Amino acid sequence: MSRRHAAEKREVLPDAKYGDRVLTKFMNNLMIDGKKSVAERIVYNALDRVQGKLKREPIEVFHEALDNVKPSVEVRSRRVGGATYQVPVEVRPSRREALAIRWLIDASKKRNEHTMEERLAGELADAVNGRGTAVKKREDTHKMADANKAFSHYRW
Repeated sequence: MSRRHAAEKREVLPDAKYGDRVLTKFMNNLMIDGKKSVAERIVYNALDRVQGKLKREPIEVFHEALDNVKPSVEVRSRRVGGATYQVPVEVRPSRREALAIRWLIDASKKRNEHTMEERLAGELADAVNGRGTAVKKREDTHKMADANKAFSHYRW
């Protein structure tokens, strides 16, 4: 890692259908082997399924699901005098978004539906309703941070 300059953040282009940058980041995370058109098809079809299921605007559903999965605190390991403590720290906004996207995709991949579209649609619908694996992951992260509140004075 270079000590001189922090790498500049690249801005992604908004997606074609909804004009949303976060959705593009989501697609880029979902993409495998550079197959962006496949990722786009999966995401758009999943959003259409969600719209049919919840009768709401798909982009609003997507953002609400993402907000329900975003963690506000996480624990980081900190070594102090031979002991390792799990220190709760606040999550910066860019990492919040990245974690939420990653957790939603991972939770979708682990579901039992037949196609990825169905899995993603199901996970998004669950996340909007405050249940599902991705939301549980956030709650577990918050519980862990809460349990280790005593070590918060080791924050750096």
